[in-house]
Amino acid sequence: MQHPKGDGRPHDSDPIDSFIRDPQITADVGRLLSGRTRDIRIKGALAAAFRRRTWRHTASVIRSWMIWVVLIDVSMLLLSLYLLPRDAALGLIAPAGAIVPAALGVAYVWRKPRSEAVSGSALMLGMLVILMSVCWMGVAAGEVLLNRYLHIMLFVAITAIVIFSVPFIQTVAMAVLAMTLYLGFQLGFADTDAGIALAGVLFFGSGIGATVFARRTMNILAHKSFLLELRDRQRLAELAQTNRRLERLSKIDGLTGAANRHLMRERMDELWGRNGKVAVLMCDIDDFKALNDHLGHLEGDRCLVEVARIITACTRSDVDCVARYGGEEFLILLPDTSEPDALAVADRIRRKVAAAGLPNPRSRVRPTVTISIGVAFAETETESVSSETIQKRADTALYHAKRTGRDRVRSWNEGMEHPVKLADAARARRRDPVRKIS
Repeated sequence: MQHPKGDGRPHDSDPIDSFIRDPQITADVGRLLSGRTRDIRIKGALAAAFRRRTWRHTASVIRSWMIWVVLIDVSMLLLSLYLLPRDAALGLIAPAGAIVPAALGVAYVWRKPRSEAVSGSALMLGMLVILMSVCWMGVAAGEVLLNRYLHIMLFVAITAIVIFSVPFIQTVAMAVLAMTLYLGFQLGFADTDAGIALAGVLFFGSGIGATVFARRTMNILAHKSFLLELRDRQRLAELAQTNRRLERLSKIDGLTGAANRHLMRERMDELWGRNGKVAVLMCDIDDFKALNDHLGHLEGDRCLVEVARIITACTRSDVDCVARYGGEEFLILLPDTSEPDALAVADRIRRKVAAAGLPNPRSRVRPTVTISIGVAFAETETESVSSETIQKRADTALYHAKRTGRDRVRSWNEGMEHPVKLADAARARRRDPVRKIS
């Protein structure tokens, strides 16, 4: 997986799922979280992901702050027009008016995701216009009110530093801009001694500096929270993958890799929830007990694995379901399959198993492994046949395939006797060979 380009362009989609499977991201997250919190620095793909993750909240805060500035600006202007002398009040209109488009312009830029360069430049330009306009309002109001407006400018800058979750370099830039404007207007327009102006810069600068470092700590904690979320999501993804693997294993026969009865039942329940053609094949390896007794269970297991492989190769891996249903029995579910096609599949399986030449010296058919198959077919659109019924029909057809010589395919029909009755008749013949069984 390639890292997303760190162009800083945020998106609405959650970036975490795109990163949790990346080994490099996983390594970076582990390395950053293993060190000290104060040393956390995210960059590249992680930084881009963090911006995408937090953009919506950051943009909402910035837009709200800009609207707040506009409301405060209009309120101050109206109050000044009421309280100040006419000439001084009229002088406030131009700088106060500049704040409105600057703030609304920033709010507009942050209305939707843009590149970091565009959104960051718009924010810094808007802050420059807003802070400088507040300072010019102080000049227009007169020297008596200049310091008050400069303090308002510092307050505006500090609130932005505190609540704007932006890159640290932008936070520092806002702090430097505020202190530069404060010192410049103190020396250029206020009747203030240079020493007193510098003392004011040191006093307010220490407060803004502490605010800047507090903002840095907040950024680091936000980065750490993001990294912890990434790590938790990675672990949850691994756990989910393990659970899926365990679920698959719980539905797979451990020896042959075919499905087990549980999975076959699920597939049948799903299939019987809709209309269509369906065929069921019940397969049984001929004289398998004799193979186990003569060649041993290891050879018997090898036979089961190979037969399961042959059956799977003869079916559609993405549609059909092959399950080991008993010791040497396999049940095959063929959705959307006509009766001729099902018989063709069954005969192909029979021929492939015979051609494999797996040894079975004690077989009553030939000295190699053979398989008998019963086929049952139903159209669920025109007849009401349960999955249990069609499975019993396939089992009945299998019994007839065994009874008529093995190594063959038989399709169920209504004239077939139930396998239980046939088995009872066979046991009766063994008990009394002379007795005629009707």
